[in-house]
Amino acid sequence: MDQNLKLSESSDLLKDPFQYRRLVGCLIYWTITQPNITYSVHVLSIFMHAPRKPHMELALRVMRYLESNLGQGLFFPTQNNLSLRAFSDSNWGGCPTSHRSTTSYCIFLGFALIFRQTKKQKIMSLFLAEAEYRAMTETCCELS
Repeated sequence: MDQNLKLSESSDLLKDPFQYRRLVGCLIYWTITQPNITYSVHVLSIFMHAPRKPHMELALRVMRYLESNLGQGLFFPTQNNLSLRAFSDSNWGGCPTSHRSTTSYCIFLGFALIFRQTKKQKIMSLFLAEAEYRAMTETCCELS
């Protein structure tokens, strides 16, 4: 999914929004083992209250992507050194609708991913460094 894609809210609403909500709920579950679809699912979940035809088409496109990549996912090795590591990142003003920064972080125990989070920051950052600082702060708070 292109990060600069703006989904229009001018098309017709879906007649049965339950199917869209159910599909996006399944996709949210899939992000546990398929973190590469997290951004697309995040954008699709923004429109849960009033889904439209382009939103459903995009959700089905993500499902087709998952179907074509069934053998891929996270690998949990049996040998671990049990050291705790965390990584954080943010994209400054990355949300196409609210222009707020998005914080992403992941926590590893050895080589196994044990926690991953992506969410919009509560306050709009004026600078890239400020957005990165907020991401590091949230990651440290999660670790403590």
